[in-house]
Amino acid sequence: MKENLDWELMPASGTEIARVREQCRKLVRKRAAVSAGIAAVPLPGVDLLSDLTTFALLIEEINKAFGLTPAQIDKLQPRMRIAVYEATAAIGGMLVGKIVTRELVLQVFKKSGLKLAAKSVSRFVPLAGQVASAAIGYALFQKMGYQHIEACAKVVEKAAETGPA
Repeated sequence: MKENLDWELMPASGTEIARVREQCRKLVRKRAAVSAGIAAVPLPGVDLLSDLTTFALLIEEINKAFGLTPAQIDKLQPRMRIAVYEATAAIGGMLVGKIVTRELVLQVFKKSGLKLAAKSVSRFVPLAGQVASAAIGYALFQKMGYQHIEACAKVVEKAAETGPA
């Protein structure tokens, strides 16, 4: 079953925002499980490269679901566009409304450096290390995904308060 995350507009009501939030949370959990599965494979570096790529794609999908891709924002009325940019700046959403690259995702991952280091070190302990690495990877991926969802929801809520011109 494929989720329909192909919206062109921002969710406008609290109910719509809640629905988009929950669909995105489901997507995060699925992608975090994939990330954990790859982290369990004992090949150094494969999990980080996979996480960067998977997370970048996930962020793009979440932004799109909330109507916050650069292209979607450009289609907004000027007043609403300004409201989105102001809300994004106010909450500090590094990935909201941005073109997401692996380099940008790597910067975000580096801010979570302690957990990444623990994940990397745990890989050197046979089997138990792989399981720990997978668990840490899942938790980190999920936490960062959820944080991005909440940032997008806050931006949309603040922009909705402004309303269209």
